[in-house]
Amino acid sequence: MKPLRFRHSDTVWNDFPTLVPGVLHVEGISRDRVVDRQVAAYGAVTERRLAGGTESELPEIQAWRRAYARLGLKPTQYRCASESLLRRFRKEGALPSIHPLVDLCNAVSMAFAIPVAALDVAEIAGALEVRHATGDETYATFGGTTEHPTPGEVVFVDEAGNAHARRWTNRQSGRSAVSPTTNTVLIVAEALHDTAPDDIHRLVTTLADELSAIWSTSAKTAVLSRTSPEFVV
Repeated sequence: MKPLRFRHSDTVWNDFPTLVPGVLHVEGISRDRVVDRQVAAYGAVTERRLAGGTESELPEIQAWRRAYARLGLKPTQYRCASESLLRRFRKEGALPSIHPLVDLCNAVSMAFAIPVAALDVAEIAGALEVRHATGDETYATFGGTTEHPTPGEVVFVDEAGNAHARRWTNRQSGRSAVSPTTNTVLIVAEALHDTAPDDIHRLVTTLADELSAIWSTSAKTAVLSRTSPEFVV
């Protein structure tokens, strides 16, 4: 069985030198767990962070807005995943329950204001790289349709040319979304703000501890850097 490899391209590192990615690989995930207490606790943290203003004022979100602007995307049209979650939470006071793992990741993402993606490893063909799109990649929407990313946008792409995310942390593919049958996941958190190194380490530790407590499983974790850019399982 080929090892799972995850990395960011050299071009992404060159364009965004403040990038700090955190990665977790975990097996034994199932949907028969209850995470209401954890979601509520991280929701309370989120409420405190939003008490003084909107999500757009948070340094974590501002850093992603600058990155999107550099990629030619309008920050108010295309939001990173954590900003979208925070915006919905601020307006509605809660998020819909999808799957215990997704609910947990979303809650942690909001509390840290950092995008967190959970991908079903069974749907990833070989190595996964975050790179600029050529336009030939295939992206499966949650609605069942197929798209091709715009050349130059940042995407998560596997060896078969499947794009597992479009516009970097804006929109995940339906192909590798966590489902009721998901067992093994790759969780990726990415940040660009000034305190990202410390915050990503805390986020990765937080998620690893929660996964251990809820699913009784140990995650393999790493915080990547330009000099150590690859995660291998």
